[in-house]
Amino acid sequence: MRISFVVFVFVTIYIQKSNSVDLKYLSAFNFGDSNSDTGDLVAGLGVHLDLPNGQNYFKISSQRFCDGRLVIDYLMDAMDMPFLNPYLDSLGLPNFKKGCNFAAAGSTILPPNPTSVSPFSFDLQISQFIRFKSRALELLAKTGRRYEKYLPPSDYYAKGLYLIDIGQNDIAGAFYSKTLDQVLASIPSTLETFEAGLKRLYEEGARNFWIHNTGPLGCLAQNIAKFGTDSTKLDQFGCVSSHNQAAKLFNLQLHALSNKFQAQFPDSNVTYVDIFLIKSNLIANYSQYGFENPIKVCCGTGGAPLNYDSRISCGQTKVLDGTTVTAKACNDSSEYINWDGIHYTEAANHFVSDQILTGKYSDPAFSDQMPFLLSIKL
Repeated sequence: MRISFVVFVFVTIYIQKSNSVDLKYLSAFNFGDSNSDTGDLVAGLGVHLDLPNGQNYFKISSQRFCDGRLVIDYLMDAMDMPFLNPYLDSLGLPNFKKGCNFAAAGSTILPPNPTSVSPFSFDLQISQFIRFKSRALELLAKTGRRYEKYLPPSDYYAKGLYLIDIGQNDIAGAFYSKTLDQVLASIPSTLETFEAGLKRLYEEGARNFWIHNTGPLGCLAQNIAKFGTDSTKLDQFGCVSSHNQAAKLFNLQLHALSNKFQAQFPDSNVTYVDIFLIKSNLIANYSQYGFENPIKVCCGTGGAPLNYDSRISCGQTKVLDGTTVTAKACNDSSEYINWDGIHYTEAANHFVSDQILTGKYSDPAFSDQMPFLLSIKL
């Protein structure tokens, strides 16, 4: 069993572009898909997401597609900020003083189509943010101090951090109807939509952007089960080569877009984070980092090699081929990288966040010139 420990990371700033990276913000606003959804899809569509999701840290279903915390949770802890409440959660008196989470599972950069899991595309999430900001400032202006504890004041928007982690579903979903060449050819237009979204945020006063690229999609059990039945289509780690090739090209163009945006808007601070490299390193060297299974699913059914069946989600019980089957969680999820075939375990998310906070996977990179202490709570 992997033993968690408190991580103290000295993070500093390396002035590589016109502006430097700073991790001390008044607020944070997050946009993305299930990798950083803290409850938006569940609240917005009434989706049932029960235990064992959330079984570790939260002990109850946390509305996250994970057994515990996500990367975004660890990053908020490291910045000494509270977990971000989902925008659409109206119950439990959610506090948005330090920011808000607009990410929703299944979301895409491109507008949704009739088969999309989520209607909350990147553009719609930005529209929700604009509505949030407008309404929050309106309430603060009308009611005086009544909502000060719950809503961010005007200066929190320009001085806030805008985190974006989206694109996984655009690429992976495209393979269900397109060839590899067609998927690759569609990437520029997808990123044009992404760039338009960045500009909308900039026009609303956003200046500090933290952009995650997409991970090795070919190493997710869902994609291996569907597209990896022919072993010649797998790489040396058992991942679907075509999906990872598409992810790499997407990331290459996303990086170029980030640099372009920084040059076009020099008063902004754009940080590009190489999630693909972090996760690829984890999968290739999983045993070195204390994991037992790089690809096999913890919460699933079917046994080796993947323990994954697309017909039944983690925690569900269904009749499959005449037999009642339950997708149960493994005994020790800390030994696994993959939680449910699509999402990572809390242990893997902890690893990813630790690597992000070293600064060496970012552009601009962090260095040792201006150290301050970041602590991750357990």
